[in-house]
Amino acid sequence: MYGIRSVLLGGTAGIAALGTAHAADLPVKKGAPIEYVRVCGAYGAGFFYIPGTDTCLRISGRARFEAGTIPNPDRSRGSGDASQFRGLLRIALDARTQTDYGTLRAFVRAEMASRSGTLLSSATQLRIANSFYATGQDAFSRVQNFVVTEKAFIQFAGLTAGRASSFFDFYAHDYELIGTTGGSDISSTNLLAYTKTFDGGLSATISMEDPAFRRQPVYSPSFTTTGATVGASTFLGIGSNAPAPIILTMNGFDATNAAYLDAVQRSRLPDFVGALRYDAPWGSAQLSAALHETNVGGFLTTAGVGGAAGPGPAATQALLAARGIRSGAQTADGWAVQGGVKVNLPMIAPGDGFYLQGAYAEGAILYTGYTYLTGSYSTNLTPVQGASFNQYVPDAVINPLTGKLDLTKAFTVSAAYLHYWTPQWRSAFFGSYGHVNFSKGTRQAFSLLGTNFPTGTPPNAFTNPAAFALSPVLRDNGQITAGASIIWSPVKDLDIGVEGTYIGTSVLEGRVADATRPGNDANGVPIHTVKRYDATQIRMRVQRDF
Repeated sequence: MYGIRSVLLGGTAGIAALGTAHAADLPVKKGAPIEYVRVCGAYGAGFFYIPGTDTCLRISGRARFEAGTIPNPDRSRGSGDASQFRGLLRIALDARTQTDYGTLRAFVRAEMASRSGTLLSSATQLRIANSFYATGQDAFSRVQNFVVTEKAFIQFAGLTAGRASSFFDFYAHDYELIGTTGGSDISSTNLLAYTKTFDGGLSATISMEDPAFRRQPVYSPSFTTTGATVGASTFLGIGSNAPAPIILTMNGFDATNAAYLDAVQRSRLPDFVGALRYDAPWGSAQLSAALHETNVGGFLTTAGVGGAAGPGPAATQALLAARGIRSGAQTADGWAVQGGVKVNLPMIAPGDGFYLQGAYAEGAILYTGYTYLTGSYSTNLTPVQGASFNQYVPDAVINPLTGKLDLTKAFTVSAAYLHYWTPQWRSAFFGSYGHVNFSKGTRQAFSLLGTNFPTGTPPNAFTNPAAFALSPVLRDNGQITAGASIIWSPVKDLDIGVEGTYIGTSVLEGRVADATRPGNDANGVPIHTVKRYDATQIRMRVQRDF
């Protein structure tokens, strides 16, 4: 046995030696070098080099839970929700490369959320294609999800191109949780801009921006025929449940006998925005201006809708031409200006700051932010669900006697103060006021058309002045908001807070019919009237940024 083991061990050693000899003759193949992720300190904390490149990348995100309530005693007309919930996630990538022309930057950010309750299931976001909603009987418009390209822009040598915040904006609800005050706040729009930075903290920007995200519809009620309202969805053959993309007036111009006006605004020109900004250790200041086109398409050539006649004869066109209108199609140039200042107040407490901002617009209401709480992209809606009357907030109104666009005027002024009680506890105090004004003559002109317009249009100003005076249609309106918050940050990048807001909406003169208590007397005059609607909203938030 011992002899056999000796032979086997000797043979194994010989084979190993032979293998070693042959291995020495083979080429040596080196392993690929391992490149470890390196920290990039050129652009602040959190950046690292993408392996194999000279590009620095930062990955960040957010997780948020929100819940809130707003009193709503009205359970009719689809109202009644008092609670709201939302869960939100955000993922962002920030890539930067140093070049001979300065920093080349690409920034992308996506947001996804699930929300419920009509207070957080935003109809505004539905109207602008930023969300989709459930279809169940108890979930329709009350359960909503969204996936949004919130940011996607490139910055290079002073250029900014892509989806970004409007350069018109300044305060943009910086200190608020809910974001109820007036003031422009378009977090995402498509734009191409150039910024020139001067010595001393001064910069100037000229920006070409997407008009779709700043457009309030032109007011022009749907028409009626044979006693029934005929919406644009019927006219276009889309289906009775489809939202009406076109609103028409029937026989709307008594002075011209024209019918069927296409009031949809087309994207014909971009908005042009200019901003002058100054940044210094004490704070910052900005002056912004914008040009915004409002337009209508003109008279439709199709006749026979609901048995009604088509456009008027040549004499009608002649009357329109005398008013400077060609086939009904026309354009009006809206505009807006905004000024704001932010003051840092470290002498009170580190991190303290104060904003003051004001905006004015004609034919460009969204630049004032007046509709931010109530809702945008609609000619009229209630300030909160179940309110007693509608606010009217179109960019312009088609005068039914002249056929011309009458631009709407609006302004807002807002202020906000942030105070740190301790490094872990802070509070914000904020408020705003704004109002919208319409041409008085335009409102009276609508009342002359009587039954050609749907329920809610002002009754005739001359044959029934009492009913006309109580109609909310195209009434000047104002809104005041005021609120405060308390936020606890026990550790870095974690916020746990609650915010309460008061919202007061009113007509600026007289009273209007109370939509929650309908009823007229024998003369068609509303029995129940109101002048203002007051509401409060409370929302809490738990948020982690990383």
